Amino acid sequence: MTALFSILIVVISLLLVLVILVQNPKGGGLSSAFGGDSPQMLGGVKKTTDFLDKATWGLVIGLFALVVAMNMVGGDASEEDDTLLREQVESAIPFQPAPVPISTEAPAKEIPVEDLPESVE
Repeated sequence: MTALFSILIVVISLLLVLVILVQNPKGGGLSSAFGGDSPQMLGGVKKTTDFLDKATWGLVIGLFALVVAMNMVGGDASEEDDTLLREQVESAIPFQPAPVPISTEAPAKEIPVEDLPESVE
């Protein structure tokens, strides 16, 4: 059931992105692409803008409802999954850092600055 909700959420999200990208924040967008600035249009501009506005709100409400429904239906983990996870955590080997080798050799001798070669130019 959660797979169906997930697929519907992805589809509605993609549609919502497309509807929002078609709109123009200054009143243009899809309606101006069909000649919205010319006075010969017979009311098509206002109807297109109204449709995009209603489609945006409808998709947002549908997305919200699907997310809430998905959390209500598939939000609880089953007892089997919980016990399996608990067993895996309890049987896991704790992390132990690798031991640092202790060197018995003498520390490296410092080289005086006078003995260093000159830089190659």
